Amino acid sequence: MLARPIPSQCLALALAFALTSAATGADWPMWGGNGSRNMVSSETGIPRTWDIKAMERIKWRAEIGSQSYGNPVVADGKVFLGTNNELLRDEAFGGDRGVLMAFDEQSGEFLWQMTHAKLEAGRVNDWPEQGVCSSPAVADGMVYYVSNRGEVLALDTEGFRDGENDGPYMDEAKQDATDGDVIWSLDMYNDLGVFPHNMAATSPLIVGDLLFVNTSNGVDESHINIPSPRSPSFLAVNRKTGEVVWEDRSPGRNILHGQWSSPAYGPSGGKNQVVFAGGDGWLYSFVPETGDLIWKFDANPKESEWKQGRGDRNNIIATPVMLDGKVYIAVGQDPEHGEGVGHLWAVDASGSGDVTESHVVWHHPFRRTISTVAIHDGIVYAANFSGFFHALDLASGEMLWEHDMLAAVWGSPYVVDGKVMIGDEDGDLSVLKAGRELEVLSEINFGNVIYSTPIAANSTLFVMTRSHLYAIAAD
Repeated sequence: MLARPIPSQCLALALAFALTSAATGADWPMWGGNGSRNMVSSETGIPRTWDIKAMERIKWRAEIGSQSYGNPVVADGKVFLGTNNELLRDEAFGGDRGVLMAFDEQSGEFLWQMTHAKLEAGRVNDWPEQGVCSSPAVADGMVYYVSNRGEVLALDTEGFRDGENDGPYMDEAKQDATDGDVIWSLDMYNDLGVFPHNMAATSPLIVGDLLFVNTSNGVDESHINIPSPRSPSFLAVNRKTGEVVWEDRSPGRNILHGQWSSPAYGPSGGKNQVVFAGGDGWLYSFVPETGDLIWKFDANPKESEWKQGRGDRNNIIATPVMLDGKVYIAVGQDPEHGEGVGHLWAVDASGSGDVTESHVVWHHPFRRTISTVAIHDGIVYAANFSGFFHALDLASGEMLWEHDMLAAVWGSPYVVDGKVMIGDEDGDLSVLKAGRELEVLSEINFGNVIYSTPIAANSTLFVMTRSHLYAIAAD
């Protein structure tokens, strides 16, 4: 493990921002809104229904790509998202590429984009047509994300629209007003030896001057061999310079498949922690400044077995949610592996060492999922890949109700204005009343698959399908 400590007071001062930024009812600057990754917004006036065909309540609609997973974020008057190059906005960058796009928040006007050619190794590292799967994170005029090539990048939120080439990186291939302006780039694939399986998909976490990412290190095309077991799985980077602060390879040769989760941050047991989900199915908590291990937790029963998608041992694709000293996480597998047995856990994060047996708050038998939970008003909302949406009592884990979505769910539940929203593979966005009784308020079909999670910012609801981004006006 490499460590270059950053003063602890920097993270202490940043804690208020990291855990409360989404609660202001303004921007939604990163996946989960803030460091806790809890999908809850304080926005009000968000409608329960609207009309897509008549464009009723639709402020604007923007065409993006054909495969879009990188959930939108809103900051500095702009919307940022990841997609692929199917739309081909710039003939100079043709072919299959990953794309980060920026739009004007109020009008939906396309502002600029950054594109990335696919890795030469092909689908084993960079699956065709999948584009940028990372949800960006924004702070201090910079947007951070992980490209399809396994690069961690910092870009100027203005792109080249301001007429300046901000550095130290100065070698952008094109510097027109519609092009992205790279500040720095860290190539995890070439410089750190990371071997992403199929794609690099983590969403960066910003805490103070640190940027945390899962590296997506995984297996090769045999699905058995791990080419780079000594390369890092978890990474802390100085977000001002791109310099690696510390790295950790804990899963090592125990990686089951890929590592596509995103880290979370919060306090427990009197200390701040950054929590990563490993490709071995374990949760790992670290001291944010140094990378020293605090605790680890096996999110699968000891008797479970990994059988290349057929067994009952799972890795973790969902993002941990850290709230009130506890971590909430559900296990799952690559959606191509289909449905199967899974688990949803509440873990007391105040321990040290291996807390698998000692710090379970509750356990809920579940199906496999790639969705992150949302927690509000004593209720945990969780969806699984089989299409069942659960509401659980926060204290006990007891199920309050179950709703059958009748389609696979890739995105995560989102709580806003007394409602909980969730999209599915049929292109339906379900709007339910948030609470201990099941009540479906509406179901709106968007005409294309919804892989992402709806978000609300500045009196607007944003919903992204595979091909379009919609901005829906609040009351």
